[in-house]
Amino acid sequence: MSTVSRRAFVGTSALVGTAAATGVTARPAVAHGRGDGARRAVVVGPGSPQYPDLARGVNQRWIGTPDWIALPGSTEQVVAAVQRAVDTGRRVAVRGGGHCFEDFVGNDEVRAVVDLSAMNAIGYDTRRRAVEVGAGARLGDVNEQLFKRWAVALPAGSCPTVGVGGHISGGGYGPLNRTLGLTVDHLHAVEVVVVGRDGTARAVVASRDDRGALHDLWWAHTGGGGGTFGVVTRYWLRSPGAPGSDPRRALPAPPTELLVATVVWPWQDLDRDSFVTLLKNYSAWHVAHNTPGDPEADLYSHLALFHRSGGAVALNVQLSTEQGDPDRRLDSFLAALGRGVATRSRTVERHRLPWLMATQWSGFADRPSGKRIKGKSAYHRTAFDDAQAQALHRHLTRTDYDHPGSGLLVAPYGGRVNAVAPHETALAHRDSALMLMYVSEWTAAAEDDRHVGFLRDLYEDVYAATGGAPAPGRSTAGAYVNYADTDLKDPRRNRSGVSWQELYFGTNHARLRRTKARWDPRDEFRHALSVRPGGRGK
Repeated sequence: MSTVSRRAFVGTSALVGTAAATGVTARPAVAHGRGDGARRAVVVGPGSPQYPDLARGVNQRWIGTPDWIALPGSTEQVVAAVQRAVDTGRRVAVRGGGHCFEDFVGNDEVRAVVDLSAMNAIGYDTRRRAVEVGAGARLGDVNEQLFKRWAVALPAGSCPTVGVGGHISGGGYGPLNRTLGLTVDHLHAVEVVVVGRDGTARAVVASRDDRGALHDLWWAHTGGGGGTFGVVTRYWLRSPGAPGSDPRRALPAPPTELLVATVVWPWQDLDRDSFVTLLKNYSAWHVAHNTPGDPEADLYSHLALFHRSGGAVALNVQLSTEQGDPDRRLDSFLAALGRGVATRSRTVERHRLPWLMATQWSGFADRPSGKRIKGKSAYHRTAFDDAQAQALHRHLTRTDYDHPGSGLLVAPYGGRVNAVAPHETALAHRDSALMLMYVSEWTAAAEDDRHVGFLRDLYEDVYAATGGAPAPGRSTAGAYVNYADTDLKDPRRNRSGVSWQELYFGTNHARLRRTKARWDPRDEFRHALSVRPGGRGK
């Protein structure tokens, strides 16, 4: 356990100066703690040249107006920033990579922001025998450092600019999830700056090996979502059962080489029946290959279903070249998808890449920039039925709407993900075969209602049979908290009779509430979809 006391904070020049507290541009101030008083923390206010950039994340729909933004370089400086926010009555929020779909940081009620981008160090902790990753690190850097230094990998997301801070705490999935599970399945420990009932900020380390309240705090960061329990400053990563103290054995090794391919079906050749058949074939294949250890578990893909104004339905796929004949396996997969589809697919690219280069492949490595974004999500247990597939076709071919940036990505889930019981991590949705991300991206603020409205209509029509949301049942299992969607709180949009908390957290919600009450009893860390404190049985 690591603690910086309130008295120590008050007794130093601390992180945030008087100028920042009054909303005037703040100059960097010295933050003292653990003998590193010479280190300086950057703090900016509305008059600072950095402020316009730091007040916003990737999603340009949300631009905040905080009184100050702190960029700490150490855990002690995070504690100081949080303490200052608490002492001055400012609502505080934390930003990692800034990819949130909703206004968790850019909300007008947020008056202080802790930006973790300077806390991005990656190293090996010999005492914990685990890889240590600063919560401000980006997935692209993590991929590179893990592989170049130790030849290991995480089953993390494919967007290299996403920050690990929120990605891991929400569960974390990516192109290796079917063989290696979720990122949180390799989370050994987490350091979190929390605020006690007396208003004192302190840093706490909680691990998989702890018991009681500390174990609950670790567990809450395996799918409970970011910005709810405190400010994560560091993660330690080590697979369960990893032997010895060699960092090359702390985490799994990735495939040496991957076969990657992009295949398209032109919209002009896809009638409704062919579209429905293609979608049902794709989803049925993954349901059939959903069990842990399936011989095709290394095959991962994105089926991109965007409005027909974009020209084509696209499939991006990767699989290891170390299992059987990869070209034959890919051909078999594509044949299964095309069975009964009236039009033939066209291969845009197909070649082999070494592991690290494959993490930068444009088929998966999206780098959103300068866009306004709305997102939604769903877990599917079974293949798409006719009604769901026809609803997708109906909206994606609408003639009163012609934006190619609206639609959905369908990705595989399952495999090793399903080997973990729902209660073992906070992420409860462990028996799904598919993960869906519904998304719209655009640039002009004047078009917000048009694009958000389209995505809502599409989503609610696909799940019309369950009240406009992917309610837990035979076909669907809920939603993914990292693809935040406040519409699920709105009874006009979510008519399923299932609360948004159950959609995101399933049966784990009650334990998350108890953990929240223990570690953030004052609800200092909150946003539209954060867990609320609750006693036993609430």
